[in-house]
Amino acid sequence: MENEEKLKEKDSLKRRIIILWIVFAVCLVATVILWFVSNNTEAEYEEVNVTVVSAETKQVVNRKTGSRTNFYEVKVRFDGETKNLENAHNTYMYPEGKTVKAYLSNGRLFANVEGVNSSTPIATVYFVFLFATMIMLFVAATYSGKLAQRKNA
Repeated sequence: MENEEKLKEKDSLKRRIIILWIVFAVCLVATVILWFVSNNTEAEYEEVNVTVVSAETKQVVNRKTGSRTNFYEVKVRFDGETKNLENAHNTYMYPEGKTVKAYLSNGRLFANVEGVNSSTPIATVYFVFLFATMIMLFVAATYSGKLAQRKNA
């Protein structure tokens, strides 16, 4: 009786593992397809000139590791409004009062074209599938390891 339950449990685990690997494969294929689609998609934007209002570097320290991460907050004036300049990678290129080139897309201002491209809906879906693929790989591998341990026990 006890052996029958263990066999049923192993069969159930095998089915789950197969399903997990299939979901991983589907996510991987979708990720690759979405990568090609997002790279071939031309995002609509307009090149505009903006005036820098302020540029600050905010540094966050990880308490456990001591590592530091910089976040750049650049404010610019465009059409009489103060807006955030998204995707800025530094502050030294943005001294106060300087007129710089920015990219306007869907009411948002970006420091470079890569920021525009990575904010499109297709790029967002790509990133969701990319993370789902990594998670599914981890989960499927973990469950496969559990099954291998049960076979050895």
